Amino acid sequence: MAEWTLKYADSRGAIHQQVAEAASERELRDRFQQQGFLIYSIKPRVEAKGASSQPSGKKINTEKFLIFNQQFVTLIRAGLPILKALDLLTDRLTDPKLSKYISAVRDEIRNGALLSDAFAKQGVFPAIYVTSVLAGERSGSLAEVLERFITYQKLALSVRKKLIVSLMYPALLILLVICLIVFLVTYVVPNFAVLYASMDAELPAPTRILIAIGTTARNYVLIGFAALIGALVAFRFWARTPSGRERVDRFLLKLPIAGEVWLKYQVAQFSRVLGTLLVGGIPLLQALDTASDSLGTQVLMKVLAEAVKLVREGQALSQSLRKTKIFPSLSLDMIEVGESTGALPQMLTSVAEFYEEDVSNSVTAALSLIEPVIMIVMGIFVAFVLISLYLPIFSLADSVHT
Repeated sequence: MAEWTLKYADSRGAIHQQVAEAASERELRDRFQQQGFLIYSIKPRVEAKGASSQPSGKKINTEKFLIFNQQFVTLIRAGLPILKALDLLTDRLTDPKLSKYISAVRDEIRNGALLSDAFAKQGVFPAIYVTSVLAGERSGSLAEVLERFITYQKLALSVRKKLIVSLMYPALLILLVICLIVFLVTYVVPNFAVLYASMDAELPAPTRILIAIGTTARNYVLIGFAALIGALVAFRFWARTPSGRERVDRFLLKLPIAGEVWLKYQVAQFSRVLGTLLVGGIPLLQALDTASDSLGTQVLMKVLAEAVKLVREGQALSQSLRKTKIFPSLSLDMIEVGESTGALPQMLTSVAEFYEEDVSNSVTAALSLIEPVIMIVMGIFVAFVLISLYLPIFSLADSVHT
């Protein structure tokens, strides 16, 4: 069946736009007129061209976009037409960048475009959001679909914030340790070197090694700092390229503990997105495409592209994912149970919740070990510096007593 863009008015006079399937324009017109709707126009649906899910360099504030959707749903629930709701919200958005894109969406709607096509054309909104809006247009339940997206976004933000907060203290501790090491090596050690040079004393081997490192580091500290910044900038640009992202992803997967945690987080995100789309009425193949695009890893995107091909050929989702040899076996078993019982969306949600909790526990356990390790390493280094610097003084004291 062909897809048509339908514009009509309900019994209260509110204007709606919707995507509907029908064999012909006449069949669709008759169907909606029998339901008491006043038809304004019926046009063949044209897919938005050149829209991407989230191009690099163009990003929107996720939290402010979430607030926009909460207000948008409230206005739609109150019976306001989509165009009027966008008019009200565009003038009240506090984020200039988001306001610009919502204003462009409003202009597209005013020119007759569908809401999903208007959002897709901007190229900055998440693929899951555009697909969810399309599902709402097809089913005529846009508010319910957007509410499910809001619930998903809140959960995703909650998990992300929890991980960031957990990593903040160790990151700050590591930064302070690095600053302490740089201070000792580039300031304290060279000053002791000047003192020992004036004394013309025989220095122990640890002291000579430490002074050689300290004096060299002091002479080249600015050059080293500039080289480090340059290397980080170059790495950032390289990591944004497709080949760079893929190599970084493969490196992360091979890490002993962090690789497993990172994979579980990606599996949780994929399951959450896929489950949300399936609950919203999106077909499995389209939902798989959108869910794979929502991931930030090239390796998993390639793997999922192969799985989508197998699903398109008629194989079950669990079997297709199992052949990738990258998904955890427990997640595959849970997905297989969901397929066999007809409760795949609910089981995907359970997979996401299980692995999100697992990732949180793993990160907490790892951080509880990292903090004492950092303190032990710092203590050993400081002890080495102090002993190396004061060994000559102890030797001189012994020679004076003798």
